Amino acid sequence: MTLIRAADWKPQGVDDLEPRAWEALRRTERSVLVTAGAGAGKTEFLAQKATYFLQTGICRAPKRILAISFKRDAARNLTERVEKRCPAEQARRFNSFTFDAFAKNLLDRFRLAVPEPFLPPANYRIIFPVRGDYEDFLERHGHRGIQPGQLEKGIARTKLPIDDGGGGLSGIVSEYWDAQYNDYYEVLLSFSMINRLVEWLLRENPSITKALQLTYPVVFLDEYQDTTYAQFELIRTAFDDSDAVFTAVGDDKQRIMVWAGAMPDAFEKFEEHFEAERISLLSNWRSHEDLVRIQYAIACRIDPDVEYPDARADREVDGDVAAIWQFGDSEQESEILARWIEHQVNVNGVEPHEIAILVRVYANNVENELKPAFADQGLRLRNEARMAEGISIQDLLGENLTALFMPLLRLGSTARCTDAWTSAQQKLQFVYAIDPADEFGLQRLQKSLENFIRELRRTMRELEPNPAAAETIAHSVLQFVGEDALKQSVPAYERQQDFDRVWNGFRALLAECAGQADTWSGVLDEYEGLGQVPLMTIHKSKGLEFHTMIFYGLDNRTWWSLKPDNPEDLNTFFVAFTRAKQRAFFTLCTQRGQPVTWIEELLEPVDVHRVDGETLLDG
Repeated sequence: MTLIRAADWKPQGVDDLEPRAWEALRRTERSVLVTAGAGAGKTEFLAQKATYFLQTGICRAPKRILAISFKRDAARNLTERVEKRCPAEQARRFNSFTFDAFAKNLLDRFRLAVPEPFLPPANYRIIFPVRGDYEDFLERHGHRGIQPGQLEKGIARTKLPIDDGGGGLSGIVSEYWDAQYNDYYEVLLSFSMINRLVEWLLRENPSITKALQLTYPVVFLDEYQDTTYAQFELIRTAFDDSDAVFTAVGDDKQRIMVWAGAMPDAFEKFEEHFEAERISLLSNWRSHEDLVRIQYAIACRIDPDVEYPDARADREVDGDVAAIWQFGDSEQESEILARWIEHQVNVNGVEPHEIAILVRVYANNVENELKPAFADQGLRLRNEARMAEGISIQDLLGENLTALFMPLLRLGSTARCTDAWTSAQQKLQFVYAIDPADEFGLQRLQKSLENFIRELRRTMRELEPNPAAAETIAHSVLQFVGEDALKQSVPAYERQQDFDRVWNGFRALLAECAGQADTWSGVLDEYEGLGQVPLMTIHKSKGLEFHTMIFYGLDNRTWWSLKPDNPEDLNTFFVAFTRAKQRAFFTLCTQRGQPVTWIEELLEPVDVHRVDGETLLDG
């Protein structure tokens, strides 16, 4: 394939980049830390830089680019953007993982290199321990002087092999490992433990580390502000003493995972260890000037030296773009909120899925509170945190299996859908590893796809949407793609239990949606959440954007830790506010708690006021 001279390369899919983005993109000989505020286009920047590396040959075949994100949908989004900007043979050399998936992939590939006594069996089971699980372990083993959080952090930070001669926390962590390996045929591993195992096997096997370094001379780190000590240590073990060039992007004002082990000084450590140059992006492509002005007031409280962003979006709404809506009780709050959203949808033409309700915690409880009032107004509430056969809906939508199966199903349900056809071809070409220069292979794939879609359309015309029919159709898609081919192309699906978790979740959600729609197109809309108001936690909203954001529960009981001396929760407040493209509102129910006075005082100078909720429906 013909390469492009670096001097002649132009951004793909966008008109241009801001000057500082150009500066950061062209840094290819040394590592760079790109600090970028909300709406700055961090994902787009990484996609452009990957395209630059690949199309100019700076990252020459067969070398690859490794990109590590924190969320599945972020990793998939980045992959899809690169696929749209690069020819397939180049895009295949861009490997995008979450941190957990990257570590798990290495463990599954090199499991036999893990030193004894913690060599796990191939059928190890992944667990997601919560506070109660650690409490139970500590109680059963008689460790009453240790808090569950201490044990959790100890597991994440303690290197293997464990020197437990001195007792204390390291001794308890050693006991925990022993307990998880108690039954070799039922070894239980959390992702924190997988991280520690992989760091150990890389440290003990220089040949594996060298192979990793030769494969990936370029490494991207997305949402870097949330990097934990263990993740940073794993990256160091994998790439220290190599010539790898790093590009890390993040925003320290959006650091909201310190409670989960994120490093409070992640940026400083990156600059120091990788001798990185820091470059700050200034554009905000998401929010208009009036919202940016409010965001800046919050940002200045976090960092007094922050630069004022350049708002690039247009304001498209009248009236307040930010306010605190006060209600007397939860019943009034639910009813007025539902009626207000119904008006925005049916009168002002805002799509339901463009109005997000964010909560700090307990999305399931909020769903139960709001759902009846929403139903009375003909609205559907979509709880993205709800589980479908052991996987959350939001995580399921970010899976590779969903990304491949949905365009196939769209083609089966719709006579013409050019985007779905292009997406299906590209993804199948990747699954079957067909070289773009292999004309015979591409023709064979196209013929096979045409035949399958013809048969799928016939089946979907004959079967009315219902759970049983959805099961039949899902299996036909899997049979066409091939379970083995899917497992081979997606490292995260290599183990049967990992594939089954996603496959069973897909089937369960598709069957559920098939019981709620009259057409197959409607079923797929249901699956993707179209026409439904999304409900999610702030932590799950990172990286997303909505026309209107409504935060449910700005009071001193729901958000008891939102205090002037708690910077992480102010960061969380900032993240919530910056999800909005046009409007950002907060609800305050005095039945639940009292106002967070200092936040209101912070927002008062930028014209964010408390409003009586009853007035929202006036006029």
